[in-house]
Amino acid sequence: MRAVRAWRTALGAAVCASALSCGGGSVGPSGSGTTTTTGSNVASVVVNSGPANNTINTLFTSITVCVPGSTTNCQTIDNIQVDTGSYGLRLLAPVLTLSLSVQPAAGGTSLVECTQFADGYSWGPVALVDLKIAGESAASLPVQLIGDTRFPTVPADCSSTGGTQEDTVAAFGANGILGIGVFAQDCGTDCVSTAEPASYYACSSTGCTATTVPLANQVQNPVTYFAKDNNGSIIVLPSVPEEGAASVTGSLIFGIDTQSNNASGTETVLTVDSTFGDLTASFNGSPTALSQSFIDSGSNAIYFNDSDIPQCTDTDYSGFYCPLSSLNLTVTLEGANGVTSAVDFTVDNAQTLGTNNPTFIAFPTLAGTNPLADSFDFGLSFYYGRRVATALAGEKTSVGTGPYVAF
Repeated sequence: MRAVRAWRTALGAAVCASALSCGGGSVGPSGSGTTTTTGSNVASVVVNSGPANNTINTLFTSITVCVPGSTTNCQTIDNIQVDTGSYGLRLLAPVLTLSLSVQPAAGGTSLVECTQFADGYSWGPVALVDLKIAGESAASLPVQLIGDTRFPTVPADCSSTGGTQEDTVAAFGANGILGIGVFAQDCGTDCVSTAEPASYYACSSTGCTATTVPLANQVQNPVTYFAKDNNGSIIVLPSVPEEGAASVTGSLIFGIDTQSNNASGTETVLTVDSTFGDLTASFNGSPTALSQSFIDSGSNAIYFNDSDIPQCTDTDYSGFYCPLSSLNLTVTLEGANGVTSAVDFTVDNAQTLGTNNPTFIAFPTLAGTNPLADSFDFGLSFYYGRRVATALAGEKTSVGTGPYVAF
């Protein structure tokens, strides 16, 4: 998940025990910059530079949130990042104009969460909202309010997880994040039985203590709350020229095989493991399988490790690859169902991409190193020119039962 600015590497986020993932199919005229689908279950999405003008390869949409039970006390919020690598809606408290009550924890305390990302962490309480997106709605949805000033003190075991605190729009790179990955909750059964460190806390005026949380009280994947179209989602984006584009417009379709506009076809279906949502990848002739691999719209590049590819020497592009010429590579992805798919991709010089046209923010060939040695991360670059489906765990579609990704 989570892509923060520009030429800084930003990978997916793992919340509690659940890792990241997603999946899809092929569509869109080359270089058109726009691919749209219509229907009550369709939200428009766009790749742009975000609310702080500091993101690349970041997919946004707009949502409306209301005080639970109200049809008038509502707020429409744009620049919400669409992330298939996390689970749950998280809003930046500084952009909220609504007054939302914090959910209780044990003993009259308040429920607050630490969300861990690859490049940092966020802190804030859990509240309920009524959500509207496209023609879909979710009532009394538990969400996280990041950077809420009612809880200014971050527990040490949260802040020590590494990276920077991302509790402002400028640091987060978005007004919120819509986590629509393959799982229903952001932590799941682990947090029901164990007070996991750097996860959920019961907070009072005297401090915060790690706490267990029932499944229903955890931050929830909004798709699971929809009355229909609730078994997954599909992202459709057009192809982007190799040199990049200034913006890209596409569609976020809710449901799989629930309406005529989200029907499955002949796409490749790769089931992901039911604990972490991972795939296995084989790359560069390595005898060791990369077992923690995934496809994630919330990562802003393709992240993998190859010591033969030069890294950028300019500190503004640290962590990205800067080959002397374009590289055409192949990785083979394998699902838990044994199905494999050989995916061709191109890696270009990140510094050249960034300086040739400074107005461009969508790059299909941007790639960087991965801090996880046994991981291959196909970020938003993978989605350009594809129709990528993410099926929720345990939910049935015409081509199989989730969790899976299809493209």
